Amino acid sequence: MIQQFETIQKASKENVDAALKAFGATSKGVQALAVEATDYAKKSFEAGTATIEKLAGVKTLDKAIEIQSDYVKTAFEGYVAQVTKIGELYAAIAKDAYKPFEGIVAKAVPTPAK
Repeated sequence: MIQQFETIQKASKENVDAALKAFGATSKGVQALAVEATDYAKKSFEAGTATIEKLAGVKTLDKAIEIQSDYVKTAFEGYVAQVTKIGELYAAIAKDAYKPFEGIVAKAVPTPAK
């Protein structure tokens, strides 16, 4: 009876430790996401402001269309790069958050017989 209690207590401690490690990994990942989002927002704002300043000094419609087209192309490329980076960060967060549970899951799931 005491051995079963100790086994349950050990398993509970492992689960709590794994949960705390997963929470820490997730917290770091969310902080990294926040930094990325802030940097992207700052760069986007600066690029938009620079484009507006360029457009304010334009004398011809052709030049305005050229500036606007360049901005849209650059903004889209930046967006695609940012979405890719954010996707990679989310995947890394999920992987890091699962890592502490790998051993626990391996113990709990029996291996198939060959």
